[in-house]
Amino acid sequence: MASLHPSSKAVHEEEDLNHVPPQEKELDAGALFVLKSKGSWIHSGYHLTTSIVAPALLSLPYAFASLGWASGIMCLVVGAVVTFYSYNLISLVLEHHAELGHRHLRFRDMAHDILAQIPSFHSLRHINLVSLVLSLAYSACATAGSIYIGSSSKGPEKDYSLSANTETRVFGIFNAIAIIATTFGNGIIPEIQATLAPPVKGKMFKGLCVCYAVLIATFFCVAISGYWAFGNQSEGLILSNFLDQDGNALVPKGFILITNLFTILQLSAVSVVYLQPTNEVLERTFADPQSGEFSTRNVIPRLISRSLSVIIATTIAAMLPFFGDINAMIGAFGFLPLDFVLPVVFYNLTFKPSKRSPIFWLNVSIAAVFSAMGVIAAVAAVRQISLDAKTYRLFANV
Repeated sequence: MASLHPSSKAVHEEEDLNHVPPQEKELDAGALFVLKSKGSWIHSGYHLTTSIVAPALLSLPYAFASLGWASGIMCLVVGAVVTFYSYNLISLVLEHHAELGHRHLRFRDMAHDILAQIPSFHSLRHINLVSLVLSLAYSACATAGSIYIGSSSKGPEKDYSLSANTETRVFGIFNAIAIIATTFGNGIIPEIQATLAPPVKGKMFKGLCVCYAVLIATFFCVAISGYWAFGNQSEGLILSNFLDQDGNALVPKGFILITNLFTILQLSAVSVVYLQPTNEVLERTFADPQSGEFSTRNVIPRLISRSLSVIIATTIAAMLPFFGDINAMIGAFGFLPLDFVLPVVFYNLTFKPSKRSPIFWLNVSIAAVFSAMGVIAAVAAVRQISLDAKTYRLFANV
């Protein structure tokens, strides 16, 4: 009786199935539907700019009020240099593991190995281009408004003196550092790099260059013009300084309206970007990877779960009235360790540079200094919130 042998085609098909990379076999609905790898380096630039150049930058003059001119500008420069360096290190670590066959799509994938209705992240590229333009627009408005008020007789008397109380001054400095860390913060570098079409080598560096060109133009202009105009009276949100104590506008009302409109529109894009990790978790939990991405089985749970997440986040944001203080807390507990400490630690653990090499000790120094800053900044942020909580109420119109 003749035995049946598989055809050459069948053998190759079986071999292909047996040699599918482990990560591809384990791809869940979150990775399949949200983290699509189709983007170019310019798209990563749009994503990076939207995730970093956000309305939090409008708190920079408030941070300067506790730091003064020299320290404020120095902190901005250090923040820009260290985060650019850290994000590039994270990109190199991701590229290295991708070459080894372990492509990390999420931050938790990296940690595991080394230690709201938009379907996918890649589909946000056009929205994030608009977001980039909007960030330039409201930053230009904030800068122009500050210069206009500072040059007119309507503005407050310029006072750049720091608090005479040593305790208040010290805690204020670390609170300000945490605010600056928040403005530079980006906790979704792996998710952004996951949107790049292979080969990814060098694309994130170009994207970072696009992002930081916009960042330098916006951060420094808003921080310097706002602090110049309002000094130590700078509010947690610089747009609040465009009204006097009686609520009268110091610039044309239409100008305030258009600035707020630009800010809200760009904030919508920022929210969608930062919802992508949440969306990925929701898709992994509720979606069926065997069904079509736009099938009824997946669309209905997606619509309900993402809508609920947006409603909950918006309610919490509206409930908390102190914008600058919340920025400081997020920076201290989240962005300082995530963006200043972990990237250099991951680089040293992945590439294992010689302990005699300058890069090893540079990374160790960055991790040590910013870890210490994070602890002190966390105490300062909680202290400031407890002080301001006495004068604010939930859902306050401030």
